[in-house]
Amino acid sequence: MRSQSPLSRILLFTCLVLLCACNKQEPVRLGFIGGLTGKVADLGVAGRNGVQLAIEQRNAAGGINGHPVELIVRDDEQNPDTARRVAGELIRENIELIIGPMTSSIAMAVLPQINASKSILLSPTVTTTELSGKDDNFLRVIGATTSYAAKNARFLFEKRGVRTVAVIYDINNASYTESWLTNFRAAFTSLGGKIVLIKKYPSNKDTVFQPLVVDLLAAKADSVLIISNAVDSAMICQQIHKIAPGQRIAMSEWASTERFIELAGTAAEGVVVSQFLDRNDTSQRFRDFITAYRSRFNQDPGFAGVAGYDAALVALDAITLCSKGASLKDTIITKKSFPGLQQPQNFDRFGDASRKTFVSVIKGNQYSTAE
Repeated sequence: MRSQSPLSRILLFTCLVLLCACNKQEPVRLGFIGGLTGKVADLGVAGRNGVQLAIEQRNAAGGINGHPVELIVRDDEQNPDTARRVAGELIRENIELIIGPMTSSIAMAVLPQINASKSILLSPTVTTTELSGKDDNFLRVIGATTSYAAKNARFLFEKRGVRTVAVIYDINNASYTESWLTNFRAAFTSLGGKIVLIKKYPSNKDTVFQPLVVDLLAAKADSVLIISNAVDSAMICQQIHKIAPGQRIAMSEWASTERFIELAGTAAEGVVVSQFLDRNDTSQRFRDFITAYRSRFNQDPGFAGVAGYDAALVALDAITLCSKGASLKDTIITKKSFPGLQQPQNFDRFGDASRKTFVSVIKGNQYSTAE
């Protein structure tokens, strides 16, 4: 038997490589934008992890029509300029669906370039009312601040007997915090409540909270309301606890991550927050998700992990359903309802979703659903 010539071996090897390449399915690519570093990294990391878990589970089940799903992750650093740069990178890579961002200020920063492209944003956690009811390239899997702020206001007034509130909020995410405050004020004052003081501050490493807290407490309000990120909210709660241990405190859902309880410690006890997540859920599906998330990432998902997972479920189902020539945005809006971990995700014609909202109270270092 004649041995193969070097040229024959090269040709055979080339044919094998080409055969393997032909059999390899091209990946379906999804983008993710979120703050993975800095003060609000707990939100971005949990959201990314939720997305990643959903994708890994889908790939283990065969992907999308035999194609594996690949996640392209970008850190927006909670900085508008960085966000615009990384969003541009994903657009240039022709990624049609980008999950994120995780905060309202970043969504507002990148949306003009998204609207000028063929890409869409599907946000897990952006809730500003500035993006409600608009026919643009922005969609979200949770409701706007209206539902969370109003639920918080009613609970404080009707269940806790709160009649006066002193507010502190972060102006660095003003599209969210001011939207939240506007909605809270409307609901609270309509019930007969009164906001007696509003303090605003820019969240940065040089912020000193002690004098701000002194002013808040001097107003002698029934409750202090904090509209900020988890790290700042924890520091504010600690300062309040030092000066006035019995002071009642409420906060917006932005702060209600596991990081907040870790940082606030005993100062978190009794804090009221409204959110879409029912942490007392005992359904098998939710328990399986919690187990899988903990096993994969060695931490609890919190609301951001759940929202990221739900957003990924919508994205994966939409890609599977999308017919040739149709857009993913139209596919999502036409289908209207997608399954979520705890409740359906129902989209209106503008891509705004709605879900039930719950009130949680922190007891014994954990969130407990109260209503």
